[in-house]
Amino acid sequence: GADDSLSKEVSLPHLLARVAALFRRTEAMLSLTEEKLIKCGPLKIDMNRLTVKWTEQLIDLTLTEFWIVYSLAKHPGHVKSRDQLMTEANIVVDNTTITSHVKRIRKKFIELDADFDDIETVYGLGYRWLERSRG
Repeated sequence: GADDSLSKEVSLPHLLARVAALFRRTEAMLSLTEEKLIKCGPLKIDMNRLTVKWTEQLIDLTLTEFWIVYSLAKHPGHVKSRDQLMTEANIVVDNTTITSHVKRIRKKFIELDADFDDIETVYGLGYRWLERSRG
């Protein structure tokens, strides 16, 4: 079950470097298992599971749609250009394709909540997730 070994004649600096590396590896593994949630009103994004919930209901998004929602919601109120959304979704498409993705995302949210209007189009600039207080 060992993941590392040392010879008997190891120098103290080498031993300390190996121990420090093990601690760094343990920290990295623990940070991966921590739950990474983004909450914005009724929106919850789970980065570990790559899932999105709206009012506790799971929304079936494609991976590209997930990254677009994540990009918009991680900084509510900030305008994201189509190029920024492409970069964060790791895709290269034309502007009309980004527009189509946003339309599909809105449609999926509206299927759960007819009053959904949290994605705003900022004419000539891009899109933003609106900051709203909800009761």
